Amino acid sequence: MEALEDILKQAEARIRQATDLASLEACRVHIFGKKGLLTEHFKSLGKLSAEERPLAGEKINVVKVTIEQWLQQKNHAFKNDLVNEKLQAEVIDVTLPGRVFGAGTLHPITQSINALKKIFSQMGFTFKEGPEIEDDYHNFTALNIPPLHPARAMQDTFYFADDLLLRTHTSNVQIRGMKTFAPPFRMVAMGRVYRRDFDMTHTPMFHQLEALVVGEHISFADLKGMMTAFLHAFFSPDRAIRFRPSYFPFTEPSAEVDISCLQCAGNGCRICKQTGWVEVLGCGMVHPNVLTLAGIDSKRFRGFACGAGIDRLTLLKYGISDLRALFENDLRFLQQYTSN
Repeated sequence: MEALEDILKQAEARIRQATDLASLEACRVHIFGKKGLLTEHFKSLGKLSAEERPLAGEKINVVKVTIEQWLQQKNHAFKNDLVNEKLQAEVIDVTLPGRVFGAGTLHPITQSINALKKIFSQMGFTFKEGPEIEDDYHNFTALNIPPLHPARAMQDTFYFADDLLLRTHTSNVQIRGMKTFAPPFRMVAMGRVYRRDFDMTHTPMFHQLEALVVGEHISFADLKGMMTAFLHAFFSPDRAIRFRPSYFPFTEPSAEVDISCLQCAGNGCRICKQTGWVEVLGCGMVHPNVLTLAGIDSKRFRGFACGAGIDRLTLLKYGISDLRALFENDLRFLQQYTSN
């Protein structure tokens, strides 16, 4: 019994002096290990008589349970301390402002395409798509641009084998539209086009819009009225508009359309090269040869068409000076043009 009392005192002192889980485990091994102090007493029970053994075993068990309770209490205290330390290290200051996760927005070109679709839908136009890899006939010949015509040199075309190429404009869709729709009709083609060019105002791939109206008694006055309504709707009603004579092989007569500069309101600046005007699109009455090649009676029906670079319209609308900025995917740039 004196030995058991001594073990109990040693255990209490060592458990009290333990500073962490490791030292507490060392204390447990010292008492309950294979050669532990209390383990040796359990082994000695076999040397006692049958009358002494139950009483001795009971007292050893009381000491064992007491020490195990002390170890468990100390172990629980150490684990609580570890949890509290971890929580303290991971504390969150709820008074700090939260992180801002910006919402996405539509690209300026997509915003322009959506605005153009809305405008021409309200005018009753049908939208048609066509192939980006086109044959020479639909891209050039059917538009009154035969082989060796000087207008072909203006396009800087990406050619493939077998007379295939990347379309240089969406006019190829107009040809396919004239073969599909019976006059009278009005249609719009929008999509990507490709040319060998790359600088501040040109990229190898860009977006183009072309509108076509075919019917009886169509005149240049109809063309001017539609162009004016379209440009006023896209930019603003206070924009001045002018038509200048020009040349395109697929229209006759042809015109370039200018609007008063959005940066200087027509007073003259770097954007408009001090003229007060900026070019926005080309247009004209559909050449009779184009109508005939598309299978339309050019003596009965007439039409007008216009073509505009959607990227250029976007530059002018948002006051962007370098076309390449639209394709660099710089979030600092794109976030300036949040859609409504």
